[in-house]
Amino acid sequence: MPSLGADMQEGTLIEWSVKPGDRVKRGDIIGVVRTEKADIEVEVYHDGVVDQLLAKAGETLPVGAVIAVIKEEGEAAAAAVPVREAIQPTPSVPVPIPTAVRLRVSPLARRVAQELGIDLAHVQGTGPQAEITKDDVERASEALKKAPIQKPAAPDFRKGMRRAIAAAMARSNREIPHYYLETKIDLQRVLKFLEAENQKRSVKDRLLSVVLLIKAVALSLHDVPELNAYWIDDQLQPKERVHIGFAISLRQGGLVVPAILDVDRKNLDELMQALRDLITRARSGRLRSSEITDATVTITNLGDLGVETVHGVIYPPQVALVGFGRIIESPWAENGMLGIRPVVTATLAGDHRATDGHRGAQFLTALNQHLQEPEKL
Repeated sequence: MPSLGADMQEGTLIEWSVKPGDRVKRGDIIGVVRTEKADIEVEVYHDGVVDQLLAKAGETLPVGAVIAVIKEEGEAAAAAVPVREAIQPTPSVPVPIPTAVRLRVSPLARRVAQELGIDLAHVQGTGPQAEITKDDVERASEALKKAPIQKPAAPDFRKGMRRAIAAAMARSNREIPHYYLETKIDLQRVLKFLEAENQKRSVKDRLLSVVLLIKAVALSLHDVPELNAYWIDDQLQPKERVHIGFAISLRQGGLVVPAILDVDRKNLDELMQALRDLITRARSGRLRSSEITDATVTITNLGDLGVETVHGVIYPPQVALVGFGRIIESPWAENGMLGIRPVVTATLAGDHRATDGHRGAQFLTALNQHLQEPEKL
């Protein structure tokens, strides 16, 4: 059972996407796990063949429990220890397993059922081996609209999400000695660059200013690599790859912080596409496990809500969080001349165990320098 959050203690296996004998490669989706925040598609991190599936759909198991065995090509079948013998989990109330969950359900059908509030236990599958398809779910939804019965409600993650956020933030405030720095950055060059670039593009391909902020943060982390790291076992563990967690508010309430992977290696167009895709999937409950677990630093941008300055709380085990506020028209003096410039306040929350104010200030200086040369981002 993967850890999909700083304070995740257990997860419920919703479904397997593979069966024994299937070949898998790194990055393939092998199942879906329900956490307090959302249903997460679990990726496999090794190439091989599925040998055993030890957990059943509907089981709630603690983080670290063995739920499957994957062997490398040519490797003898593993003599796996049953999950309940391999660990001693805290007893929990068993989760009832509806009949339909035991059947095969396509990932698309499961997502549509969640959006429409359809209980899969009452859906008849018409696909191969009685698999429930998207069409089956939609037919069931239409039937419910005509029938004089109340449609079952979709799972409500809001209460669980607030508990999970509260636990993570309580741990952060309890364990991390925060320090805060802020600076104002002139975005005149950034906005002029964006205007010129977007005039060349169709509406759907236009760039947003936040994309340049994200890319500038990634490049600045190369200048101050200690901020792109984890604090684990009382020591700093720097990370080579830059995976930036981006805070996304959900329409139904709550917040998720999935990661945009390898931000420093993406050009602006690739980054814009990745951001759009991440926001869409986050709000439809289709995030992948690597996007939940791999963020090395987090950005929170509250400018669209009118907030001018953001003092964030670090997500452990990360050691830094960067905040951006609203871009405002502000008096700006440069070379003895006073004018009006578009200005954003950038803040850094740093873990004092990992870095200090001097290195934090160097990061904000590097961030400003990168944003003054938008054509190089």
